Amino acid sequence: MLAAVRSAARARSVAAIAVRPAATGLRFASGGAHAHETESYESFNARYQTFFTQVTDLFELQRGLNNCFAYDLVPSTDVIEAALRASRKVNDYATAVRILEGVKEKVENKGQYQAYLDELKGTIQELGVQTKEELYNI
Repeated sequence: MLAAVRSAARARSVAAIAVRPAATGLRFASGGAHAHETESYESFNARYQTFFTQVTDLFELQRGLNNCFAYDLVPSTDVIEAALRASRKVNDYATAVRILEGVKEKVENKGQYQAYLDELKGTIQELGVQTKEELYNI
């Protein structure tokens, strides 16, 4: 094949070049490249709330949190509550604190973060979780 390419280059003849089909980078999936591309906010929250209630180990919890927080939206308090309960279920206090830090980073302002904390106050107290601010007296 190399000889054919060389002779074709010398002759400058396009017809003599052996053309090899290139692999394309297209992904074929119905509804777009990602299965959850057109998912509503309600179905997103239902999916992750179900996911976190079924978590059995720390790796699965952290993988789910990484995926959940990767979206350009803030999960509902129901999802955050399920994630907090999952972190305590797998006995990982640090992840519970990091979930609250993740919420703080995702919201637009301090008022929204405080609203999440107020909504989750009962769960946070029940599970014995403190925020980073409470831990470090910030």
